[in-house]
Amino acid sequence: MNQFSLFTTRRFAPLFFTQFLGALNDNIYKNALVILIAFTLAEMTKQNSSLLVILAAGVFILPFFLFSATAGQLADKYEKSLLIRRIKLAEIVIMSLGAVGFYFLSPYLLMVVLFLMGAQSALFGPLKYGILPQHLQTEELTGGNGVIQMGTYLAILLGTMLGGVLIAIKSTGPLLVSGTVIGVAILGWYASCSIPRAAAPDPDLRLSWNFPQQISRVIGYAWEDKSVFMAVFAISWFWFVGATYLSLVPTLTRDVLGGNEHVATLLLTTFSIGIGSGSLLCEKFSRGRIEPGLVPMGALGLSLFSLDLWFASLAIPPTTGISAAQFLQQTVYWRVLIDLVLIGFSGGLYIVPLYAMVQNRSEARHRARILAANNILNALFMVGSALMTMLLLKIGLSITALFLTLAVLNTVVVSCVFLREPEYILRFRVWARLLM
Repeated sequence: MNQFSLFTTRRFAPLFFTQFLGALNDNIYKNALVILIAFTLAEMTKQNSSLLVILAAGVFILPFFLFSATAGQLADKYEKSLLIRRIKLAEIVIMSLGAVGFYFLSPYLLMVVLFLMGAQSALFGPLKYGILPQHLQTEELTGGNGVIQMGTYLAILLGTMLGGVLIAIKSTGPLLVSGTVIGVAILGWYASCSIPRAAAPDPDLRLSWNFPQQISRVIGYAWEDKSVFMAVFAISWFWFVGATYLSLVPTLTRDVLGGNEHVATLLLTTFSIGIGSGSLLCEKFSRGRIEPGLVPMGALGLSLFSLDLWFASLAIPPTTGISAAQFLQQTVYWRVLIDLVLIGFSGGLYIVPLYAMVQNRSEARHRARILAANNILNALFMVGSALMTMLLLKIGLSITALFLTLAVLNTVVVSCVFLREPEYILRFRVWARLLM
């Protein structure tokens, strides 16, 4: 079955649209809040806008540490479609509270809502990935994960753009954002109502609310199978690299390319298109199998094109005020665009087989808790990315040098993964021979 034919099935399409609309809503709200902080709330509260933006990022990530382990327990103990519908109902309530925050321009209430959104996303994570192996055949997992990844990055891009456009509309911006996020939340709940039942794999599980203990326990479940844990680690490393790129694009645009905000949007768009394309093509390249051999190919591309982006950035002449149209007209910038597309493409090839491997190889009774461990490690690695970026910039490393640093770090980290788990290289050799 072709991956796009999954959209004709009830066992996949409602879940896809539920996930897409949830990611869209997260990013509409987050970007609208960040822009409101930068241009309005910081001045009202006499606070540093950069610190408030960093605080907002931390407030959203914190629930993944606090609630992911509990989310994994719930997803293993209870029927998943019912949990998803309840979480989507909670999203409507949370977004309604956000509308109140936008109406009164209350930074504290808006931050509370952001925390609740993070909690809702943390609860949804193990459900959305845990339900796929229950509704899809093994040969459909790669294609299904590819479509989910493509949809997620498209939602991130659209949500970021829409949130920025709506909040910037004078006088009515907060009202428009409020109406949009509530409407999208309602659509997400409606889509979730069509998700078929997915039986609880461990209904006798005794819930524990001691989250430090549970964090250790869910990571222990992942550790039990070396191939699963290394796949989880490799996924988290991808989020480290991806978060670093997403954080660097605005500064790269302003300080290196001399472009305006439309150029930054163009670069983010090309990066997202690359990830979406790579994710979708995994199903074709793997011939419907779960193919670990694609991971080294993706990892190699991440390193090589990060290295080339460093070279390309060094060749950019100093300038300012470049518009998106001017950017596209000058061939000196094309190499940067191509590199970002290929970095994203390589990331798609890298990440999709890893998710499919974790879903397929995890013990069914513990699958959601292992996926919860993945969420916890992802959050840790994204925080590590932010800390590394701030530290290296603080000590004087240039934006362009950070791309070289990423290329070297990626080569070292993935080489360690492949040495620890030789299956990736062995399967890559088999896959390459079959391709020829």
